[in-house]
Amino acid sequence: MSKGDKCVYELEVSLIGGPVSDKFVEKNPSVLRTIQIRGDQKLSVLHEAIFDAFGRDDEHLYEFQVGGKGPMDNKARRYVMPLDEELGEDPGSAGLAARTTIDGLGLKKGQKFFYWFDFGDDWWHEIEVTAILEGHGAGKYPRVTAKTGDNPPQYPDWDDDEDNDKDEQE
Repeated sequence: MSKGDKCVYELEVSLIGGPVSDKFVEKNPSVLRTIQIRGDQKLSVLHEAIFDAFGRDDEHLYEFQVGGKGPMDNKARRYVMPLDEELGEDPGSAGLAARTTIDGLGLKKGQKFFYWFDFGDDWWHEIEVTAILEGHGAGKYPRVTAKTGDNPPQYPDWDDDEDNDKDEQE
């Protein structure tokens, strides 16, 4: 690989938890996005790509968890965003998302890691590395290359879902 070439990571980002209604899940049993991102891009850029790919419009805290067997595994390395620039890094974290590159994670094809968005509503995503493409990187990254399922509403209207359930029972 020449000096100007970059690795591109192909990531399958699956929604695995969050405040979705039974009706939404019935219509969308699988909600995932395939995102390609260059290895020299930061985790904060991956956050923005996931945020856009899932149709979100209200920013919240987030973190990436790498090396664990599932969400909230205390063995995972946590890459976080600072609550405030003056606070700096969370002492329990492995680093800041805005300073950590995708290459810096040491990811391998088939490896999974996790993304937690909105610590109140707990939107959980599993991210699987489906390919690492060497000698790519020309063009605009990150980019969404595939989409399965609709975007769940960031803030579901539970009243609408209950009204629909009542209508179906009548």
